[in-house]
Order: sequence, then structure tokens, then C-alpha cells
Amino acid sequence: MEWWLLCWLVLFTCANPFLCPVNPRSCQVHWSNCGGTSCERRPIGDSKMCVQEANSIMTKGNHRDAIKAMKNLEEVLKETEVYGTTAFTQSRYLVLLHKPNGPFKGLEIHASDTETMADRAVNNSKVRVRLPKELDAESNNTIVFCMFTWSEANETALGGVLYENRLVGLSVQDKNVSGLQERVNITVNLHVNDTQEPSCVFLNFSTERFSEAGCNTEWKRGQSIVTCSCNHLTYFGVLMVSSNLTPEHQEILTYITLIGCSLSLLALVITVLLFITNRKIRADVSMKVHINLAIALIFLNLHLLPSQWVATLSSTGLCRYMALALHYFLLATFSWMALEGFHLYLLLVRVFNIYIRRYLLKLSVLGWGVPAVIVSVVVAIDRGFYGRVSLDSSNPNSTEVCYIVDTTVKMVTTVGAFGLVFVFNMVMLVVTVRHIVGFGQSREYGQSDGNRAKRGACTLLGVTTLLGITWGLVFFSFGYLTTPGLYLFCILNPLQGFFIFLWFVMSLRKTGKPTTNTTSVTPSTTS
Repeated sequence: MEWWLLCWLVLFTCANPFLCPVNPRSCQVHWSNCGGTSCERRPIGDSKMCVQEANSIMTKGNHRDAIKAMKNLEEVLKETEVYGTTAFTQSRYLVLLHKPNGPFKGLEIHASDTETMADRAVNNSKVRVRLPKELDAESNNTIVFCMFTWSEANETALGGVLYENRLVGLSVQDKNVSGLQERVNITVNLHVNDTQEPSCVFLNFSTERFSEAGCNTEWKRGQSIVTCSCNHLTYFGVLMVSSNLTPEHQEILTYITLIGCSLSLLALVITVLLFITNRKIRADVSMKVHINLAIALIFLNLHLLPSQWVATLSSTGLCRYMALALHYFLLATFSWMALEGFHLYLLLVRVFNIYIRRYLLKLSVLGWGVPAVIVSVVVAIDRGFYGRVSLDSSNPNSTEVCYIVDTTVKMVTTVGAFGLVFVFNMVMLVVTVRHIVGFGQSREYGQSDGNRAKRGACTLLGVTTLLGITWGLVFFSFGYLTTPGLYLFCILNPLQGFFIFLWFVMSLRKTGKPTTNTTSVTPSTTS
């Protein structure tokens, strides 16, 4: 009786999925849950069957089902019974399982479309993987390599186009490998045209998107191979991204930006000094609004110019501060552009009955406070959003600067925020044009049309500068307009401070002349 009872217990334990989830017909299992001698590790035949099932899911299912199948299959392969090295091919998958015999000294894996080997080259090799000694795999740690073709239908859902739709998976049984000092190198043979560049990424299971974190792309134009050097193990791939600009254009635009920002910084500092030393100008509320915009631009340029140099330093904290400050003063610049538009609305549209108590104080709270709130929220969520990022997002090998790392945060808090400011200020620009036209028609006949046109053009240029309309060129930097749009953007925007300086000097010349209708409205906005 005791013998039959023992057999019944053994059968019940291995058949009950809650106690020992070993079901050779279901690949969604985690075999490390099996304990005792009653449950054996998965034989190689069952693992092949699981590969077939995973392949079917990845072919017919959506991207979430495919990712789940990948994760489950990875656990199955790590728990497969293997001695030495075993390799097999199943449809989309090439699998190699390796168990070290003695101290681990590193491993090199070669793979073609139909064959994979350890420490031996294969014909028509497509991928070569170099695993470092630092993995420290032991005789009970199975190393899993798998290469497979990702479904084209699910490819764009992950945020990019994979080269040849290929993903390479690497993992080690009972080890969570990350933060390696000696990196894992995955070398891929590829053919690219002049408008594309490779970018090494991995599949982030948490976000279900491709990410570049922890991976460096080692590639130069003209090379037929790209090496992905990563400090962790997971599923890797090579994205093909469009190269918007040639290196020559990028270098020219960098010099234009540096020269323009330096000139603007000098002009803005002179503008602030003139404001401080001129008593009449200091009493003008409109000028006070302009000076706040000038101060925001000064600090923006002060943090933009050394950002590239700071990114080359080893100090993560300094780079994070530089990125945070750059983000804050960029938002402050946008805020004061919007307040310039609001102030213009009061002067040209409301005109009368526009007394606002503590007007300038309220503008300052909005202009400097709203950006502080946005940046504080970003830091509270994750201060890791600030750090080193490639100057050219389409080329991870380009020069790095200290700025916002996360693309979503960057788009929402900068491009999205400026989009709202741009729409509002464009409306204010139209109102200003109508006002200039109407004002010119109602003037006395003693002034020539040429003088009126000149004054109107100067006013329009000044208002366009103060409202930051030229920043809207960023929306035209796409498609065939990419290169000319970026050139216009990099020429006009860095010179915004210089244009403000010219506007300020023209205003100084008017201080001795009779007060116009516009300036007579200004004192009514003071407290």
C-alpha cells in the first residue's frame, strides 16, 4: 500500500500545475519552480516544440502576445537539459545552448540565416556575439543565444524598423546580467544607403518599446558592419534611422549656432546694462517685460554654450544640473514670449481700462514660476530624465550634450509647450499687422509713404522677434525642408538676442520724442 501511495503522490505532484507546472504541451511555464526528484528538466525535444509554438504566436499574434511568448520561451530554454553545446533551428528561430565546462573564459557565437556555432565561424555569417569573461558563468548556468525574425506586422508597434527584422536574444540561467564593465559585443553585417544609419537598441519588456540605454553604436559611414556594445543581456536589434544631415552640414550648423549664441549673449548683456543705467527706460513697463525675456535668453545661452563640453566630463551630477537648468530657462524663454504676446494684446486690443494691480509682479510669477513647476514635476517623477543625449537623435554616435534624455518628456514639455505659445503669438502678430495697417491709414498726410512703411516694417520685425515667431521654423524641419529649415532656424534663433538689442537701441532713440498713442497706454498697466 505504501508503494502505491508513493507513486500516486509522485504522479499527482507532477501533474498538478499549481504544485509543479510541467506540461509538455504548454510552453508558458517556468521550470525552475519544479522541486525535488519527481520533476525532471525539460528535454531538448520539448524545447524544440516550444520554439515552434512561440514562432506561431509571433507570426499570428499581436506584439504583446509576441513579447510574452519570447519571455516564456527564454525561461524554457534556460531550463533545458544540455551538456556542452547544443544548437538547433526551428522556422524563424536559431537557438544555441551552451553550458561551460570549467572556468568561464568568454564565448564567441557565430550565426548565419540557417546555422549557429560556438567559437567557430559559419558560412555566410550574419551575426557574431562576443560574451565577456565577466559573465562568470558556471557549469550550472546555461547560456542561451537565440536569433529570430520579428514579425513585420508588429515591428512598428515597438517604435522603429529593425534591420532585416532580426532580434538577437542573450541570457544566462539564474543570472540577471546588467552593468557590465566589460561589454557584450554584437557585430552585425549590414548594407545601408547614404540616407540611413544604424542604431543599436534593445527591447524593453516594461515599456514594450525599443531603447538605446546601455548600448553604444560603433559604426562609421561606409562600413559594412556595426557593433552593438552593451552592458547587459536581453534582446538586441539594429534600427535603421534616416540620416537627416551629412556630417558636414552638422558641423556648419554647430558653428553657426555657437557664433549666433555668443553674439546674442553679448548683445543681451549690453541691453540689460543699458536698461539699468537709463532711468526713463526703467519706468516703462513694456521695457521691463522685454528685459525679463532678455534675462531668460541670457541664462539660456549661458547654459547652452558649455553644455557640449560638460557632457564630455565624467561628472554625472554636473551634467544633470546643466540639463535641468537648460530645460528651465528654455521654458522660461517660452513663458516670457507668451507674456509678450499677452502684453501686446492689452496694448493693441484692450487699450482702455487695462489697469491691473501689481501687473509686473503677476507676470513675473507666471514667467518664472510655471517653468519651475514643470521642471519640478519632471524631477519628482524621475531625475534620470536629465543626462547625456546625442546632439543628433538619428545618430547615436554624434556629439553628446546635457539635456532631456526621454523623448516623450522632451516632446511634451518643450515642443508641445512652444506649440501653444506659437499659436497664441501668431494670432497676436496678425493683430499687430492689422493695427499697423490701420494706424498708417489714419495718420496725417504730412508723412511720406516710405517713412510709414519703414516704421511699420521695423515695428513688425521687433514684434516678431519679441514674440519668438522664428522659433516656429522648427515645425518646418522635416522631409525635404529639413536642411533649409534647420539652417534658417540656426541662423535666426541664436540671433534673437541681437535683434532684441537693436529693438532696445531704437527705443532709446525715441525716448526724447513726443509720446505716441502706444506708449501712453503703457503707464495704465503699472500698479
